[in-house]
Amino acid sequence: MPPPTAEFNRMQPSDETMTDPRFTKLAQTLIHYSCELQAGEKVLIEAIDTPAAFTKELVRVAHEAGVVPNVLLKSKEVLRRLLLGATEAQLDLMAASEETYMKGVDAYIGVRGAPNVSELSDVPQEKQKLYERYIWKRVHMEIRVSDTRWVVLRWPNPSMAQLAERSTEEFEDFYFRVCTMDYERMSEALQPLRALMEATDRVHIKGPGTDLRFSIAGIPAMPCDGKRNIPDGEVFTAPVKDSIEGTIQYNTPTIYQGVTHEDVFFRFEQGKIVEARSTATEHLNEVLDSDEGSRYIGEFSLGFHPHILEPMKDILFDEKIAGSMHLTPGNAYDTAFNGNRSQIHWDLVLIQRPEYGGGEVWFDDVLIRKDGTFVLPELAELNPDKLGA
Repeated sequence: MPPPTAEFNRMQPSDETMTDPRFTKLAQTLIHYSCELQAGEKVLIEAIDTPAAFTKELVRVAHEAGVVPNVLLKSKEVLRRLLLGATEAQLDLMAASEETYMKGVDAYIGVRGAPNVSELSDVPQEKQKLYERYIWKRVHMEIRVSDTRWVVLRWPNPSMAQLAERSTEEFEDFYFRVCTMDYERMSEALQPLRALMEATDRVHIKGPGTDLRFSIAGIPAMPCDGKRNIPDGEVFTAPVKDSIEGTIQYNTPTIYQGVTHEDVFFRFEQGKIVEARSTATEHLNEVLDSDEGSRYIGEFSLGFHPHILEPMKDILFDEKIAGSMHLTPGNAYDTAFNGNRSQIHWDLVLIQRPEYGGGEVWFDDVLIRKDGTFVLPELAELNPDKLGA
């Protein structure tokens, strides 16, 4: 049978023979490659606004591998209603429940749909901060990220297709091409970049509105090859916390807490964002004032997924854009820790390909990428013409 298009996000038939083969391929990637689950291990599947057909296929593939699955079903509409009246006691109860789920498993798969990307836009800022403190920080940052093997991904729907300015059918084809590419090949190709980043002290980023210098000395570089995010395609580290000086002008739209920001601009002094503006400057600064660490940077990364070329206001895709980089206000990951702690982690993307204004990345006074293309021979396999072939 042909793959579903218009009916993609509706309930699928119960007949198992109707399962889209792309669902099976993606489920196998998540269970076997991303989480490397073995017989007898336990996995928590958190499905947010995701069609039952795919969740069932994940459970089936887990059972087939002898893995013990548990499923937590969620809805953004329900979450909005919970947050509008949320109290600390309520969020503490929610966090305690989710802690129990997370502490009892070896791995976590988060499949996150978004029928309306602005569903939480009218939730007051103080409620958003409570949710981030109790659920995101306490459950995800302190348990899931640190103590489980995990992978998260978006689920395609018409809302995402609209943001990507594609038809529903075209976007579905794009989505599965991106999410089921040969990540083992990517893993091999990115090793020279990882080694180079770990040997680098000084980084210099140049481009329109951007002249930024910082150090990454002594901080590990982490490969992102489908083991944590799907889609994937980056190597990240973190700047030495107080080393950033200069300016950066991002050129990719971003959505945070349901609010869209464009033309985000930061000016840094001794690692701290001392000036910030965007098309929603007031909200931008409210977020950056969330806590002591939110005006410092927790991540620096170079993106190179060969099939992701244009922004679509979905960070799991946009941060992997070929020829991009992101510099992230907020919490640093423990695996590339620079001392910065925060309840926020906001990936903001700068694309440096020529059609986006170009730009350069220098490591220790050596040009490594120009206008989005790696120029060192040992990094050439990460360019789209090679990695996407």
